Amino acid sequence: MVSFHGGHQVVTGSDAVPEHAKKLTKRLIDLAGPGERRFEIWDAELKGFGLRVEPSGIKSFILRYRPGGRRSAKRFVNLGRYGAVTPDEARRQAREHLGAVARGIDPAQERARKRAAATVGEAAQRFIDEHVVPKRKPSTIAGYRHAFDAHILPEFRSRQAEGVTRADVARLHHRLEARPATANYVMAVLSSFYSWCDRQGLVPEGYNPVTRLERYREQGRERYLTSAELNRLGDALREAETTGLSWQANESGPRAKHLAKVENRRTVLDPGAVAAIRLLILTGARLREILHLRWNEVDFERGLAFLPDSKTGRKTLVLSRAAIRVMEELPRVGSTFVIAGSNDEKPRADLNKPWKAVRRRAGLADVRLHDLRHTFASIGAGASLGLPIVGKLLGHTQPQTTARYAHLDASPLRQAADLIADRLEGAMGQDPTKSTHYCGLSPCEQFQHSRNTRRDHR
Repeated sequence: MVSFHGGHQVVTGSDAVPEHAKKLTKRLIDLAGPGERRFEIWDAELKGFGLRVEPSGIKSFILRYRPGGRRSAKRFVNLGRYGAVTPDEARRQAREHLGAVARGIDPAQERARKRAAATVGEAAQRFIDEHVVPKRKPSTIAGYRHAFDAHILPEFRSRQAEGVTRADVARLHHRLEARPATANYVMAVLSSFYSWCDRQGLVPEGYNPVTRLERYREQGRERYLTSAELNRLGDALREAETTGLSWQANESGPRAKHLAKVENRRTVLDPGAVAAIRLLILTGARLREILHLRWNEVDFERGLAFLPDSKTGRKTLVLSRAAIRVMEELPRVGSTFVIAGSNDEKPRADLNKPWKAVRRRAGLADVRLHDLRHTFASIGAGASLGLPIVGKLLGHTQPQTTARYAHLDASPLRQAADLIADRLEGAMGQDPTKSTHYCGLSPCEQFQHSRNTRRDHR
């Protein structure tokens, strides 16, 4: 049907562009007034690009195309309302869509798919329920849940999963800059989430906005107990299971007059809790490996504990004589677990309260339970037992994991340093090992004597 609006020829219901049609310009569009029915004005230069005018006067840019060639049905894509979108912007969109059609992509179908695409919140729930819970350990599940609830979902919950960009993720990462370990962990969780979404077809193939995002540098925390600190820890544990640890009270509180006498403000800790702390440091095991250890997994005759599951899978824990003595002093009646919990059939949940009391008494405010494992490893490395042996005791599956303790194995280095220094001193005309005033002194005493002598001569 051919009609005239504003002096310009308008064609509706035909694929052909009329001979006298013109390029859609702002002037032409402004002149196109509404009619009794909806009509379209088609562009003379770009086939399928047009303007739709409603009886209400609303004008929108559209694209008409056939996704499968001339024999396929016509499809329409709305490119935006005139005013919000300029003719040039609409023309650029139309060219992009026509390029997609040439590559076999249906723009209308793609838009419908995106409208139906899952949001991050919806996909995250499936990810946790279908992937994380059935396939990951409880501690990992808890970590993933916290990363989503505390950081990812507040930022992206209602966004479509495929609509989150690398710039969006980079902004989230930057906001966590003050906590680099947390920032990097959140990125690892988000990357795992998008890899799963890719496999499930919830995002375009290969889509992962976390890729190529540089992580923050993390400073590894190494805390080892000294001999003096170990001595204080031992005193605190003995006090905790005998006379009890003193507890702090608010002397100025509303119930202060009902407080027990100072000499009676002591609490004897549960023997199982004290035993668990001792086993952590005597075995180098992880917290859950001790709390979840069952009596039927312990072979006292061979001094081994066969753990069916750990952070690195099945594991054989070597029990020292000291660790066996700790276990033998525990009652075996009733509980399934070596460290009994409140329920005989369930493991103890944690050691937070008893450990806080013990470390407060020992003056170890900055020491975590996991640092007991590090201390076990540091003693082994410092005694030159060899990193492979230390790694086996700790249950490491990768040599590089144990390599963090390599700098503690200083015995060969100390021997080399002594050899070099002795030769240098000999070259300078001084041989401390043969001087008469060094006779009968140990190497440490010789070094101290030499340093004091040099200081006196200054």
